[in-house]
Amino acid sequence: MMDVNEIREYLPHRYPFLLVDRVLELEKGASIVAIKNVTVNEPFFNGHFPDHPVMPGVLIVEAMAQAAGILGFKTMDKKPQDGSIYYFVGADKLRFKRPVVPGDQLKLEASILSEKRGIWKFEVRASVDGDTVSSATILCADRKV
Repeated sequence: MMDVNEIREYLPHRYPFLLVDRVLELEKGASIVAIKNVTVNEPFFNGHFPDHPVMPGVLIVEAMAQAAGILGFKTMDKKPQDGSIYYFVGADKLRFKRPVVPGDQLKLEASILSEKRGIWKFEVRASVDGDTVSSATILCADRKV
């Protein structure tokens, strides 16, 4: 549904910090399903961990937040170039179930729970081959740049 070129219109992130490769489904005001292809060439694998590469949990959370950010921007019919930025401001009920390793395809899902005065609450989940890797409730704030 959205390739990386369109994703870059809705996220200000760029290599090596753009963590969404494709959007498979998006329903404005409701939910998104996106993917991140995890390859051994990711720069963080050089140090995390050289002999046993594991995707850092904070980057899994960031990937889920970026998917939620696309959903928020699309729902508001805004883009970063319009002078808006989406900040990750909190996480509750954060859990990690298993490691993410090179070769995995991370499926990112986010659903809107609420929005009040520019503060958005999302239920997010990351999975590999149908198995939950991580889940949380996250908060993002829409602010002017």
